[in-house]
Amino acid sequence: MRTELCSDEGEFGRLAEQWGRLYRRCGTATPFQSHAWLHSWWLSYGTPGRLRLVLVRDGADLVAAAPLMLVRQPWPSLVPLGGSISDFGDVLIEDGERADRAAAALAEGLARAARTALIDFREVRPGGAVERLYASWRGPRRQVPDSLCLELPAVPMDDLIGRLATAKAQQRVRAKLRKLSTLGVERRAVRPDEVDAALRRLLELHRLQWQGRKVTTEHLQDRFAEHLIRSVGPMVRAGDAVVTEFRVEGTVVAVDLTLLSDRLAGGYLYGAHPQLRERKADVATMLLHACAQHTGTGTGGGAGNAAGGRRVLSLLRGNEPYKHHWRPQPVVNQRFLLARRRTAPLMSAAVCDVAARSRGKKLLDRFAGWRERGGGRP
Repeated sequence: MRTELCSDEGEFGRLAEQWGRLYRRCGTATPFQSHAWLHSWWLSYGTPGRLRLVLVRDGADLVAAAPLMLVRQPWPSLVPLGGSISDFGDVLIEDGERADRAAAALAEGLARAARTALIDFREVRPGGAVERLYASWRGPRRQVPDSLCLELPAVPMDDLIGRLATAKAQQRVRAKLRKLSTLGVERRAVRPDEVDAALRRLLELHRLQWQGRKVTTEHLQDRFAEHLIRSVGPMVRAGDAVVTEFRVEGTVVAVDLTLLSDRLAGGYLYGAHPQLRERKADVATMLLHACAQHTGTGTGGGAGNAAGGRRVLSLLRGNEPYKHHWRPQPVVNQRFLLARRRTAPLMSAAVCDVAARSRGKKLLDRFAGWRERGGGRP
């Protein structure tokens, strides 16, 4: 096996077909490792001269790839493409008999590419391909917890309702579904040639629904819109995403983007007209019901198709209270730090930074709890 370092944006674009074949052969891949998502992200967010793709080939076959870029702050590091708008980071390593050799070759290629930089893989879902790479790493290494995700089993909506704690809670959700039916809410997955227009409508509705409230500001930026529109069309055609419109009397009142791999389906972003809530429609229930329709059969991603369908309905990152209504399983993403002997001090600095931030968050949580109790004893 041989390794290559690609730092050319044009060459990255031309890797689409080979990357796609590798992506289908990597059972742990999520939609955030698809070529359409990563290449589009680079075009919107990348810094010229910082691209670092470490590729492993066995003959003509691409058998492993690490999509990275160089950052200088807070210390020199190679970090995954996708940034904060991607819920999961990972590498691609082909499943099967070549996997261990591919992982070892990828580790050697990364060690050469890193030079004086730390390698910092953020937001790796448990079971991700980085774990195989981590096992092959010969230098200093550390694994620390990253963001919390919440997950539900990939089951029909009736079974999700059955997970609720009480019969009364189950009755409330069924009443909400009947209310949606009474309002005449209809849903349909848009065709690939309709995706661009549907996403523009999604972003318009998203802006409208959050007007006057705290919102993720990046979702309102032009570069985010350009990335989303450029990436999702190819993903829909490949079966890695679905865009759903919700209509009332022929008018689009909500649009949802769900990302798909063979192992999971996850609602990524939606926009809903405020009038839906004014008419007592429960938007969260409407969206979960739609997302649950896509958990029966795996059609995107890697080799998980052989397992007979998706296993997880992911609520993605975040610990928002409304998600806990469905009694999800907490799953903690992992952060993998890989160093050479000369960059071990950078790894130590990163670990100390993680510990300091964790302590700071706990103090803020305690203070928030104290405030909620009216300033009583913390």
